Amino acid sequence: MTQSEIALLVMAYGGPNSLDDIEPYLLDIRGGRATPPELVEEIRERYALIGGRSPLLDITRAQAEVLAARLNAEGPYTFKPYVGMRHWFPYIREAVEQIVADGLQRVVALVMAPHYSRMSIGAYIKNVEAAVTDLGAELDITYVRQWGDHPLYIEAVARHIREALHAFAPEEHARVKLLFTAHSLPAAIMQQGDPYDAQLRTTARLVAERLGWPEDRWMFCYQSAGASNAKWLGPDINEVIPALAAEGETAILVAPVGFVADHVEILYDIDIEARQIAEEHGVHLERMASMNAEPHFVEALAAVVREHLEQAAHETA
Repeated sequence: MTQSEIALLVMAYGGPNSLDDIEPYLLDIRGGRATPPELVEEIRERYALIGGRSPLLDITRAQAEVLAARLNAEGPYTFKPYVGMRHWFPYIREAVEQIVADGLQRVVALVMAPHYSRMSIGAYIKNVEAAVTDLGAELDITYVRQWGDHPLYIEAVARHIREALHAFAPEEHARVKLLFTAHSLPAAIMQQGDPYDAQLRTTARLVAERLGWPEDRWMFCYQSAGASNAKWLGPDINEVIPALAAEGETAILVAPVGFVADHVEILYDIDIEARQIAEEHGVHLERMASMNAEPHFVEALAAVVREHLEQAAHETA
């Protein structure tokens, strides 16, 4: 592979930029199906409580910029960052259009989600491929499909957990129950051989081992299940907290390893809803800080991209 400019396509889920965006945003997520008014109001209230908008686009842009800068400083490739959202502006299609307009042909596509599922990473890939087809473009795209077990990501999570422990009194440390979480998906994926759940549990185990955390003091659970009648992956954190309280647990530290940026699933689902449930049951709940554009996390992403390119070069050699 020769040195040339590579498009670094960084993708994330997307989020409303104002309260007025809530209904059309939900319409996009639901594939054009109208959202019941009561659910629109419920979600609007959640966003109002976290500042009236999602910070996800700003954070993803920062992640892309710092990651490209880090990669460019190390060489041997030159990267130009592009950001595309799956469910809001700027859409993935817009980012692909800009890549084509800028005359770049080589693309590394990276979703800001560490674990693969056909319903998550797979959907992003489909969006990219659809945009390329619609544009009649000829791009050499390589997809980073998962990186939840990368040693530098594991260390970044472990570092954030160590820092979060400072929110507990020293005498609480030995009593802290560590809950790893990720966004739930429909449970039907398990019958389809989807690797999502297994990859997440591997991440949790590797982090716990990195920390030397006792096996009986941590567990993995899910959060933010959708509002459908389908069965979703569990157990759900909002059910786990009362159950742990009933067992005598008084201190919980949440590590959302399936998320790498602050958005409503973090700022509302954990910081407001889960914390309120914990308080109602006499439990002290804290959360590790999100990765966002933290330097150690960016270092991990840079290593992921570099190693991915090296592997791709080896496979095509």
